[in-house]
Amino acid sequence: MSSFPSKTGSLVEGEFLFTNEDFQQIAHILHSHAGIALAEGKAALVYSRLAKRLRSLGLRSFREYCALVEDVREVDERQAMMAALTTNVTRYFREPHHFDHLRDVVLPPLVDRARKGGKIRLWSAACSNGQEPYSMAITVLSALPEAANLDVKILATDIDPNMVAEGRAGIYREDAVAPVPVELRRRWFKKPTTGGQDGRWEVADELRALVSFRELNLIGDWPMKGKFDTIFCRNVVIYFDEPTQERIWSRFAPMLNPGGTLYIGHSERVTGAATNIFETTGLTTYSLRSGR
Repeated sequence: MSSFPSKTGSLVEGEFLFTNEDFQQIAHILHSHAGIALAEGKAALVYSRLAKRLRSLGLRSFREYCALVEDVREVDERQAMMAALTTNVTRYFREPHHFDHLRDVVLPPLVDRARKGGKIRLWSAACSNGQEPYSMAITVLSALPEAANLDVKILATDIDPNMVAEGRAGIYREDAVAPVPVELRRRWFKKPTTGGQDGRWEVADELRALVSFRELNLIGDWPMKGKFDTIFCRNVVIYFDEPTQERIWSRFAPMLNPGGTLYIGHSERVTGAATNIFETTGLTTYSLRSGR
């Protein structure tokens, strides 16, 4: 597929006319609703992913599609567009050094606090289909087996309602759970009780009890009232432009308890005003500076 304008003015050769104006309008919608910056060279990707939506909706052009998603009443289609244009790459225990740090450094004092009646709060701020928050839950339960009976909660949020629904279902293919060590898989997963799920694994009830899934747009309102001991926000802010990234980092600071920990993606760095608030305490691991 070519991403250069053809003689017809289309950025991409195909069944639908896709002009630079269409691309810019879609990029604007994606940025204003999700904070994602769409690079100029992504025209072919946008076409290939959204052409399916046009066919499904019976539309004849990207101009018609843009008019549809601009309609304030078309919330569902804007969600479908954002889901089509974002890549949900996740796996159990991705970037394992974060879970080692959580287990060895962060959790020991929190375990003592929880056993004395205190609370533990963790947030997976871009949870995709749930593999990250369930990895967090396994790590917590490995350190605190009775966590489900204490005041311990993990909030898992994502902008994509389809991913949130998958996380709530908690059922994964064999290849998805392959990164989970065999002994942990046997302990924290089970074969689904529902039919038609051969070759799949379901998270154990103890994991499900710790994790609450909610839809949340990181550039929108954050309705949470309490603070967190740990926030995982990994491999999502990289898709935002620099000013949006800096705002997100700064917004995390007041959401953390004193000494709280922020884990970010391997290609990400805390930037802007937040560098005066956070200090590096490990590989892509940050803590609130003392006194914060």
